[in-house]
Amino acid sequence: MKKLVALLTVFGFLTFGIANNAFAQKDQPKDNATEQVVDSTAEAPAAQAELTEDPDDAVSQGLHYTLKDKFIQGGAVWMTPVLICLILGLAFVIERIFYLNLSSVNSKKLLTKIEDALKNGGVEKAKELCRDTKGPLAAVFYQGLDRYDEGLESVEKSVVSYGGVQMAKLETNMQWISLFIALSPSLGFLGTVIGMVQAFDDIERAGDISPTIVAGGMKVALLTTVFGLISAMILQVFYNYLLTKIDGIVNDMEDATISFMDILVKNK
Repeated sequence: MKKLVALLTVFGFLTFGIANNAFAQKDQPKDNATEQVVDSTAEAPAAQAELTEDPDDAVSQGLHYTLKDKFIQGGAVWMTPVLICLILGLAFVIERIFYLNLSSVNSKKLLTKIEDALKNGGVEKAKELCRDTKGPLAAVFYQGLDRYDEGLESVEKSVVSYGGVQMAKLETNMQWISLFIALSPSLGFLGTVIGMVQAFDDIERAGDISPTIVAGGMKVALLTTVFGLISAMILQVFYNYLLTKIDGIVNDMEDATISFMDILVKNK
């Protein structure tokens, strides 16, 4: 999973860099078309037709170019850390989604198989079944079956202890997602404060409170806050989804553990 996080992080940076190059290259044909219009009026209709040939494509790319333009206006010094927080946060989110999906198992079906294994093949067959089944629930059952000969009290203690370990594993990396949720708007606010200070410095150098200077400086300063809040909201949605999924798995494990102990009592 660590390799997956690193791969997604590198992919995010590469995607952003390629998008910047594409954006720069996209502007070049427009300049060439403008020069052709100035040099030769005969080619003007053809150039205009080429630029307006696909209006749907221009509309679909409008949001992308708008975000890139606002990102540049906000300043790379403060906008880049916010983007890094978003990329790293999403990387941890994807890693947790994969892990939790692999951890989910049909507990009722597993309990039925364990009960049949105990009746037909004894504890060793049940242990083999749990060993071949992926997920934290099967691992907890295996630890309990491994101490079956020591008595049900020892089995219960083992299940409870190892269940706590598995529950902690389900919440791994969640603290990092929470950190990026808090860090994104904080970096945005910091960029806003520093941008406002720079705006007042521009006013002081100009010697006049010009509406253009004030509005321009405030606009650039507030963009960092906007992007920071957007990043935090995106990560917060995924964070709550992961918490809900973890709670569901934990509740299912607790219910399945009770049923597991009942099965052991019946087959003692």
